[in-house]
Amino acid sequence: MNENVLFEEGGSFRAGSILMDNETSLQVELPGGKRSKIKASQILLRFQNPAPGQILKEAEPLAADIDVAFLWEIAGEGEFAFLDLAKDYYGHAPAAPEAASLLLALHAAPVYFQRKGKGHFRKAPADTLRAALAGIEKKRQQALAIEGWVEALIAGKLPAELAPHAASLLVKPDRNRPEIKAFEAAAHALSCSPPELLLRTGALKSPHDVHLQRFLAEQFPQGTGFPPFDLPTLPDDLPNADVRAFSIDDANTTEVDDAFSLTALPDGGWRIGIHIAAPGLALAHGDTLAAIARARLSTVYMPGKKITMLPEAVVDACTLAEGRACPAVSLYLQVDAAQNIVAHASCVERVHIAANLRHHEIEPWFNETSVRGALPEDKPFCKELSFLWRFACAAEARRGKPAATQGINDYSFEITGDLLDAENCRVQIIARKRGSPLDKLVAELMIIANTTWGGLLAERRIAALYRAQTGGKARMTTAPQPHEGLGVPQYAWMTSPLRRYCDLANQWQLIAALEGTPPPFAPRSAELFAALRDFELTYAAYAEFQRRMERYWCLRYLAQESMTTAVVVVRRDDLARFEDLPLFVRLPGTPRFPSGQRLKVAVDHLDFLALEAHCHVVEALDVQALVEEDDDEALPPEEMAAKEPETPVAPSAPSDVPVAAESAPV
Repeated sequence: MNENVLFEEGGSFRAGSILMDNETSLQVELPGGKRSKIKASQILLRFQNPAPGQILKEAEPLAADIDVAFLWEIAGEGEFAFLDLAKDYYGHAPAAPEAASLLLALHAAPVYFQRKGKGHFRKAPADTLRAALAGIEKKRQQALAIEGWVEALIAGKLPAELAPHAASLLVKPDRNRPEIKAFEAAAHALSCSPPELLLRTGALKSPHDVHLQRFLAEQFPQGTGFPPFDLPTLPDDLPNADVRAFSIDDANTTEVDDAFSLTALPDGGWRIGIHIAAPGLALAHGDTLAAIARARLSTVYMPGKKITMLPEAVVDACTLAEGRACPAVSLYLQVDAAQNIVAHASCVERVHIAANLRHHEIEPWFNETSVRGALPEDKPFCKELSFLWRFACAAEARRGKPAATQGINDYSFEITGDLLDAENCRVQIIARKRGSPLDKLVAELMIIANTTWGGLLAERRIAALYRAQTGGKARMTTAPQPHEGLGVPQYAWMTSPLRRYCDLANQWQLIAALEGTPPPFAPRSAELFAALRDFELTYAAYAEFQRRMERYWCLRYLAQESMTTAVVVVRRDDLARFEDLPLFVRLPGTPRFPSGQRLKVAVDHLDFLALEAHCHVVEALDVQALVEEDDDEALPPEEMAAKEPETPVAPSAPSDVPVAAESAPV
């Protein structure tokens, strides 16, 4: 009678009939007729009955009935062969299917038995077994929990255990967590995206919440609250400036960084004061508040909300608030009758802020039309505003290009309602032409301050963060390089220290230069390089989030106003912009229209998650002259009259601002 063998090959068990036995190797025929050469060391069992094709079929149901825990109990402490354990288990010399069944049972229970070679095993130590069984039970319970969570999610319910993990699903979710596995399994079953699932189950209240929570998970994983800090004390021994200063901001500005003053000089000239809030006097480089500013790097703006760089109490202490004498870093410009700057000087002092003027209060009587005629003299700071505007026009002419691009609209968003219920909020989008007299006034004075102080630090070889533009590309740098767009030899952001870390860092350096003390950052400081890199990345991320939120509210406005048609203006190819909204739209498949072509479009669908407006062209209208709009390198916030713009933008283009070398105080 032919002898058969059970052997292991490729991690699985097979049986066949021996055709040739050469002691160290054998040739066997498998049940399907295939012949195979195997090594003698692969053989686990030799048998005559049953047939090779039957042994595993008979062994598998026997193995399923074996109590592996009982096997572990009866197995000895040392290494053993499976045939020996089979004899003990069955109480007699096992038949081939019985021996094979026990081999299969041992092989399928690695938690209970460790393999020690061909057909040999050792039972796992008791402590190891208990830990392994506990792990298995935990996984079983976890699988049951996931199954229950998935069923609940599919039914539109949010299990309480999943609620804390909802936001993490939006940004780099930890797919090893059972909660994330449940979310993703349910989303797959429903053929929807994770954000759609979060909205279906109420984990997030609205698409607005989706966009906000995604941003917070990326940029503020520890939350937007501030760690404990001590309220800083401002110096009380600063000299008092003999000026009446005023600021110009929009109605919602709380971080008032800058103010201005104007004083007539005996010789007929004038002294213009540019006064910048001085948190650099309150926050010491390396202290807790400085670390907070370094971590956040900038205030975050979005329609209806902002996340400040510094705690509100610190902002309140340092802001240039009306009716207070506030520490400030001041730049004084001595101007002759022809409005040329003949000298300038800088100092740290205390400045009395006589008024916080607001755009909505000033622009009705101080605008493009009224400034060219007689202004109402009973208005606050009417003479100062009139003079500073004429000075700004002269400064702009010297540079050769407007400080604020004419004809471009800035848009402000006013949200009425609770952002936690964004779906029921109302949005008003207000267009405001850039280049108004207030814009020009503030922009030119800020350009002069940033250029002059940047030059002062460059002359004294004190490290600083500069904004440069060469070859049309703007970038941050630690070296004083030209800004071709503004037409100045160097340009350092210094006028928004309450809202941007680079301005605060530069202010520390400037104060040290003015007071003759060692600056916090040495030349070629690795810390300053790191701050530059992090600021650029973070500032860009904040700006992109702001643009996305503005896009969301533009879509909400279309829905709120039930706009089924609109007029768009072609920018290039299939990209067009809504005529009265800061909202771009793609029009794929449409004929090629020239830039400036006005089109009437039908609004087909608004996608608040993808932030897309799906439209199709109804008819072509007339062609209008296209005013090129700012790109990401447009004017920075402090160079526009709106001090908390809805979109932070950066410098654009001009010529030269002749500023005299620093002279004695004037």
